Amino acid sequence: MEQSLSYVLVTPYTVAKSRTGGVLSRLLSRISLELVGAQMIAMDQSLAEEYADIIRTRTKVEGQKISELLASYIEQSMGPSGGIRHRSLLLLFKGENPSEQLASVVGAFQKETGSVETVTGESIRDTYADLIFSDESQNEVHYFEPAVITAQTQAEADSTLALFASWLPGQSNLIVNRPPEYYQNTERTLVIIKPDNWRYASSRPGMIIDMFSRSGLRIVAIKVLKMSVEQALNFYGPTKDGLKAKLAPIYGMQARELLENEFNVHLDNKLQDILTESFGDMYSEDQFERIVEFMAGIKPSDCKAEDLDKPGLVKCMVLVYEGKDAVQKIRTILGATDPNKATAGTIRREFGSNIRVNAAHASDSTENAKREMGILKAEENFCSTLLTDYLASQATASRPSTT
Repeated sequence: MEQSLSYVLVTPYTVAKSRTGGVLSRLLSRISLELVGAQMIAMDQSLAEEYADIIRTRTKVEGQKISELLASYIEQSMGPSGGIRHRSLLLLFKGENPSEQLASVVGAFQKETGSVETVTGESIRDTYADLIFSDESQNEVHYFEPAVITAQTQAEADSTLALFASWLPGQSNLIVNRPPEYYQNTERTLVIIKPDNWRYASSRPGMIIDMFSRSGLRIVAIKVLKMSVEQALNFYGPTKDGLKAKLAPIYGMQARELLENEFNVHLDNKLQDILTESFGDMYSEDQFERIVEFMAGIKPSDCKAEDLDKPGLVKCMVLVYEGKDAVQKIRTILGATDPNKATAGTIRREFGSNIRVNAAHASDSTENAKREMGILKAEENFCSTLLTDYLASQATASRPSTT
């Protein structure tokens, strides 16, 4: 079957209310699609108006003039107001019949008039959207919040993706939309939702983002990333010597004990030092390689030199959080490196397995946050390229054969 792309756009209100994790949990756990791209965007008025025009000309009837409501909402609430461009989250999904699958999970609007309505809670809009009328006649809308927007048909999805493909080039992945004085006492920190959360379809990535929302911080950058071996080596390189210093003596001591038990002989401390410098160092090096392999999907020793900077084989999600004391707030919610030693209710205690497979990473200082954001190119996003390549492939597929 044909693999197509479609999208979900999380509205500024939903993003501001820290409901992003809940939305993502619903999407990831209830569709057979792959999340291939994510980008925080801040629409200008021109983009908002062009996007509204696409929604306004929908051919599929939704009832209660929903298309016009959505179009007006986009123009009024997703474009700039008061000189501020508001954060929205663009999510890109790939698979068979993506628009149909996403529309089903997003759901329709529950129409409320003040009387009790039956709300199942099954769809995203059941939980997060509102359509409230002023009276029983349902002619005048009192309040409308769609929570998320997605395409009704694949043709609509392709038109919308073409619009975003033309707008995204040159847009930073890192949103700066506050007055200069706001940033004087503001920190940024980097978070990685590690590959162990993406091995199969589940709500785990969304649940982790939901837990981080306790911090009260703002997500100002997000992207799906397949970390290259070179990136992983640079990212974890500073920990290599510390890892060796910590682990080599332990492995040297364990090797000595195993040899003593196996051969029933006593080995002195000098021989243990030799074991530490040989076997201990070798085993520590192997552990470092395993960390890189976990993050990139390939061991450095198995990777050809010309492939070091190519995308890896496993997926993670990179986020940048912003706010006062961002580093410490995120680290507190994350928990200790060893999940078994992490405090109850922290992310690593809830989702981690061991020191390496421990659900998420967070920068431990503002200096390291800057270094890590540079290595992972936090300000860059490949969604624009992803959309351009997809639209080009669609155009090629639609051309009549000349044979």
